[in-house]
Amino acid sequence: MKLRITAVSFLVLLFYINAGAQTSRLKVFIDCQSGCDMNYIRTEINIVDFVLDRLAADVHVLITDQNTGSGGDKYQLIFFGQNSFKQMADTIYFDNAANNTDFEERDLLLKYLKLGLTPFITKTNMAQYITVQMKTEKIKDETKKDSTQSKKDPWNYWVFNTSINGSGSAEESFENSNVNGELSAVRITEESKIGFQLEAGKERSSYEYKDDSGFLQKDIFKNENYTFTQYLIKSIDDHWSWAYELELSRNTFSNNKQRTQLSFGIEYDIYPYTQVNTKYFTISYQLDVRRNNYFDSTLYDKTKETLAGHGIESSVSFNQKWGNIQFGLEYHNYFHNWKLFNLQANCGMEIRITGGLSFFVFTNAELIRDQIFLPKEGATPQEVLTRQRQIASGYSLSAHFGINYRFGSKLNNFVNPRFFR
Repeated sequence: MKLRITAVSFLVLLFYINAGAQTSRLKVFIDCQSGCDMNYIRTEINIVDFVLDRLAADVHVLITDQNTGSGGDKYQLIFFGQNSFKQMADTIYFDNAANNTDFEERDLLLKYLKLGLTPFITKTNMAQYITVQMKTEKIKDETKKDSTQSKKDPWNYWVFNTSINGSGSAEESFENSNVNGELSAVRITEESKIGFQLEAGKERSSYEYKDDSGFLQKDIFKNENYTFTQYLIKSIDDHWSWAYELELSRNTFSNNKQRTQLSFGIEYDIYPYTQVNTKYFTISYQLDVRRNNYFDSTLYDKTKETLAGHGIESSVSFNQKWGNIQFGLEYHNYFHNWKLFNLQANCGMEIRITGGLSFFVFTNAELIRDQIFLPKEGATPQEVLTRQRQIASGYSLSAHFGINYRFGSKLNNFVNPRFFR
């Protein structure tokens, strides 16, 4: 009798084990830093469970991207195995062409996301739903075409871009319009970066109001800016590079009638530049010479002057499973008067403390002691209130922060677009 009960119990236990194995699904946490279309991903991959808690996932997928010289993006997908998959890991790269639409870009991302998840899914009972195709009639022609393109680029890696945009708004007592344009030519390879860029912009604002006597008044403000930049950046090795930059500019907002600036710099990256998707730590030093011509006499009774200075800058970024951190520090001063300096620091971080608890903070602080371009007469009250002229300020501060705690169901598989909620 006991033997029969034991046998029945074993069969029942075996049934539950098999039933659980048959319905086992890979738990996936998508950590996307590039604005992924999660609704599309959930709809097209429905044989896994997408979870909101990274610690509950079997696979943590970290997705990042960097701009390429052609104007497109190079994506990096890192697959971290966890729990029973902790011995598995993989990294996949793919390029998204500059002319691809958002539809084509999300299809590419979905393709390589499926490719990276496949080795993990094959370890589960959901592997039966995977279909792999590795044959196409066009493979010979495509291989030949790719080989030809890799040998010779008719544009020699030069990428040209032109754009124009504008905006406008109007109310009964206020009107604003602006137009901006840009023309650029850039060539980027692993050995060097060279670029030419021309930018221009105009803005017009008008305000109507009644003065103390009840009469209707109208103030019109116009601003314009033009900038031409040419730069060359050369790689020395995996950690060192040098650069120069020439800039010509005109800006009515900053009392800048004409400014010419030439700068030279050298940079060191503690980590190899190839690891930029996950971490980098750079330190750079620059020397510069500026020739300034002003619309109005400055606080120092100057209408034109030549200045020399130097600066140091450091940037740190880590993009890991637990979140990302970015920190930057910049300092610049003029040689003729070291009291004329500018110190700026910024920090941004998004940290996952536990599975459902996370916080973010973005801050920027600037200590300003180098506003030598400010006009001696200062700005009118109307210009100050409407921010049409740059005014004196000893500092600048900004911050954005928050905390988020998510609890409840860890599953996140369903897509329901009704009423756009």
